[in-house]
Amino acid sequence: MNQLSNEVTKDQLIADFNVVVADAEALLKATANQGGEKLAEVRARAEASLRVAKSRLLDAQNALVAKTREAAKATDQYVHEKPWNAIGAAASLGLLIGFLLGRR
Repeated sequence: MNQLSNEVTKDQLIADFNVVVADAEALLKATANQGGEKLAEVRARAEASLRVAKSRLLDAQNALVAKTREAAKATDQYVHEKPWNAIGAAASLGLLIGFLLGRR
């Protein structure tokens, strides 16, 4: 359950980070016509930071996809090797959820 929570948090973090990057890019485009040496220097640093952030985000997304695929393969292999254990676990979980929902 904790693993699922971590994956949801990672997904949310990636989505939030994408929004921040998009907003920063829009801000840089909006200030492109503004003059001044100091502003140009700050804009250049921001653009470099965005390139690095995008690269790291892409790496994080690729790692998350790879881990998800590995987990799916491991689950598929386990279910094929021990189908009755998987059926029992699914039935137990369904029973538990049904019991908890029935109490409401």
